[in-house]
Amino acid sequence: MFVSARRSAIAAVSVLSLASALAGPVMAQDAATIRNAEQVRDAALNDTVAMDYVTQLTTRFGPRPAGSASETAAAEWAAGYMRELGFKNVHIQAFPLVGWERGEESAAIVGANPQRLAVAALGHSPATPAGGIEAEVVRFTSLEDLSAVPDGSLAGKIAYVDAGQMVPMQSGAGYGPLTRIRGAGPSVAAQKGALAFIMRSAGSDEHRMPHTGTTRYVNGVVPLPGFALSAPDADQLSRLVSYGDPVRIHLSSTAHTYETTSHNVIGDMPGHGDRADEIIVLGSHMDSWDLGTGAIDDGAGGAITIAAAKAIAEQGPTARTVRVILYGSEEVAQPTNTGNGGGAYLRSLSAEDIANHVFTGESDFGADRVYALQLPIGAQTGAFADAANRVLYPIGVLRTNVPETEGGADIGPIVEAGVPVFGLKQDGLRYFDLHHTADDTLDKIDPEQLRQNVAAWAALVWLVADSDVDFRAMRPTQ
Repeated sequence: MFVSARRSAIAAVSVLSLASALAGPVMAQDAATIRNAEQVRDAALNDTVAMDYVTQLTTRFGPRPAGSASETAAAEWAAGYMRELGFKNVHIQAFPLVGWERGEESAAIVGANPQRLAVAALGHSPATPAGGIEAEVVRFTSLEDLSAVPDGSLAGKIAYVDAGQMVPMQSGAGYGPLTRIRGAGPSVAAQKGALAFIMRSAGSDEHRMPHTGTTRYVNGVVPLPGFALSAPDADQLSRLVSYGDPVRIHLSSTAHTYETTSHNVIGDMPGHGDRADEIIVLGSHMDSWDLGTGAIDDGAGGAITIAAAKAIAEQGPTARTVRVILYGSEEVAQPTNTGNGGGAYLRSLSAEDIANHVFTGESDFGADRVYALQLPIGAQTGAFADAANRVLYPIGVLRTNVPETEGGADIGPIVEAGVPVFGLKQDGLRYFDLHHTADDTLDKIDPEQLRQNVAAWAALVWLVADSDVDFRAMRPTQ
């Protein structure tokens, strides 16, 4: 357990609770809605559902690769779990998928001083030829440097991009540049004539645990095998290359793709009255990578959203319907532009359905505490923003002036279709130490911080679910 992080979070919440009066009076939804949101928040700080859900999910099913038997079984179990909690209209939405299995993989420096390397194949990379690939490594410090060499100039070589260690940031902003390398690297390396592609893992840790993650299809294919090295192994290989002598490595992978099916799990806490057909979607994803058990990515997200919806229902009926979706197949790219579970959900909706989706958010950044709120475009100030600040400030969540515009991969399709989106921003300082590694396991979840997440989600969503606030109407006119 990360005791120091937990104590810091508890201390912050305690101080802010004493200072809650600083939030001041607001003119917002009616006073009863605000009081109820505060009650939902306080009750959720004692939540037991979230930890129970993520414990059972990761223990019963372990890793849940997209389209795998374990993802399918986990979806069926989660549907039953939601029904037992009182969710209505629970159903599983299936959609076709190209799945990927890792098989066996290995990497080693060969020659006079042979050394094994800790490596993970990138998702959807093809296998190496039988017997593997052995070739000289050519090192680059950026994707741009690799892109700049002449086409065909790496014939018979292995392209290696070491862009340096990711810097930990609360927002996780350092991840994007490295995922670009992971996504485009194999295709660029193939264009230059390389036999294979390797990169320093997209992670902020210094452990000997490589970070996997999907690469990208180009014209329907991933053209060559791609691998990620753990940080210490990337350091080792880069030092050897810097000495000036040719460095040869051997790579082997038996990965393969297959036709399969993935699933979205959908359940409602129905609204009551003339706004019951208006829907608030709380999203996360069911699938995970295969190295760990998918506790922080993204078992925790499902735990938070399910528990928040349950906490709202326990407070009493809301005007609007709260819908929880556990999306399938968030982690992997596909040969065609059909998208993931978020795309499948959007395709199931009519134009009228989309118009009735009034608010959405996604939890897919672990289980550490929420520290900031980003509201839809145009809602950064005004009565609703004041009410949200009043309710969330006592548990350490601060309203920002930055609008939320994207949400995440799962809800991205409905956001692009016009559904207003919010963001409850989590502390990501250690998220990319664990993300996509064998270390993504249940023990990394701090129950106290998990409950703070549930409280933030439940309180904010109550303010919207039991009101008539219209975020579309708040958008500035063009």
